[in-house]
Amino acid sequence: MPKASSTSAPRHVLVTGGAGFIGSHVVDALLGQGRAVTAIDNFDPFYDAGVKRQNLASAAGHPGFRLIEGDVRDAAALAALPDDIDAVVHLAALAGVRPSIARPVEYVDVNVRGTQVLLEWARVRRIPQFVFASSSSVYGVDPDVPWRESDVGLRPISPYAATKVSGELLGHSYSHLSGLRFIALRFFTVYGPRQRPDLAIHRFATLMRRGEPIPVYGDPAATRRDYTYIDDVVSGVVASVDYRASDYEVINLGNASPVSLRELLDALESALHVEGRIEPLPPQPGDVPQTWADVSKAGRLLGYSPSTPLAVGLERFARWLDTHEEASSGAIRQR
Repeated sequence: MPKASSTSAPRHVLVTGGAGFIGSHVVDALLGQGRAVTAIDNFDPFYDAGVKRQNLASAAGHPGFRLIEGDVRDAAALAALPDDIDAVVHLAALAGVRPSIARPVEYVDVNVRGTQVLLEWARVRRIPQFVFASSSSVYGVDPDVPWRESDVGLRPISPYAATKVSGELLGHSYSHLSGLRFIALRFFTVYGPRQRPDLAIHRFATLMRRGEPIPVYGDPAATRRDYTYIDDVVSGVVASVDYRASDYEVINLGNASPVSLRELLDALESALHVEGRIEPLPPQPGDVPQTWADVSKAGRLLGYSPSTPLAVGLERFARWLDTHEEASSGAIRQR
């Protein structure tokens, strides 16, 4: 098939998982650039659907925005999408390392089959641009840090991580065979306003404010993460929508400045003006001891330059939490 190509910036972007944490911020950023955005989200009950709907409050009244409630595995839902979509940002997925260990078959079905169904839809529609949300978890326990996209021999240690490697490889095959431009973005521990309530920073903050113990798995001084503020990640996602220099790329989007869990907890205490109480627990299967992104490739290809120090990002998150405390304290469905 001839290569599907476009020399102009995409004007109508499909964002899957558009009501989620990262997705809703991407929707806002694209609308802010004057583009039309269609979001598709199945409002999976992993956490309160009302929180997700609130994420889209600023987009809901925008004339260029449309929300479709549906599943990316549903070919009928995809067939109903507008004809003029010219780029995809695929963020929809079952998330989380630990839940994937308990539900591996479901994770493969949603994350791998769902990605393949969407890629096939994009091929048939001749969509020229496909941006895929991958994860730093694909690197597994590789001790050679910082992690670079050129690292070979990836050995993911959870079903979730394995589904993200699978998505990258599916994208490569589609790019090679159909000319679809496929950009895989490996996110490194994204945090900030609207963060999912199950993610570490949000959960820690909620427990701190309640005066409840914080479960810490493993040594908090030895566990190090590359925490990346949402605005920095979104800048990389939006730049990827316009990327044209090659047909297939894998790109890290991180902060390139890892800190220990102990340092994170200290900074969070400072931002929230409370003290936390740690409950030490054994390390969990699937957890990795460190993450650290080399973002030089993102800088070269996307002009990506993370600029939000952890203390600043946590202060912004704390201010958001002050106005969303009731919604954010909703129970996550345990399954």
